[in-house]
Amino acid sequence: QVLLVESGGGLVQAGGSLRLSCAASTQTFSSYDMGWFRQAPGKEREFVAHINWSGGRVDYADSVKDRFTIYRDNVKNTVYLQMNSLKPEDTAVYYCAATTFLTRNPGEYDYWGQGTQVTVSS
Repeated sequence: QVLLVESGGGLVQAGGSLRLSCAASTQTFSSYDMGWFRQAPGKEREFVAHINWSGGRVDYADSVKDRFTIYRDNVKNTVYLQMNSLKPEDTAVYYCAATTFLTRNPGEYDYWGQGTQVTVSS
């Protein structure tokens, strides 16, 4: 069992930045690929970014490419999402998730955090 706890969400003005963190309880964190997803009210959960176990492979949704950066620290068992140039359409609950198969499909992720709210005002 892997417990994931997100933090760092909040209210920010358009153009601002936030850094989300996701701390994992497992000592085998480095064996998991990690993803960030988001879900806005009335919408399906959507892929934001993912990173492989070593940090050597990353992938982003087109909507966040060049604005968001995913990275991880396998010593601290934490994955991060640096979000810059935030837009009102980035408003959502952001979730981190763990998988053993690097994919954009949320159904392939085995463990999920509880989510953290990000609200971007215009």
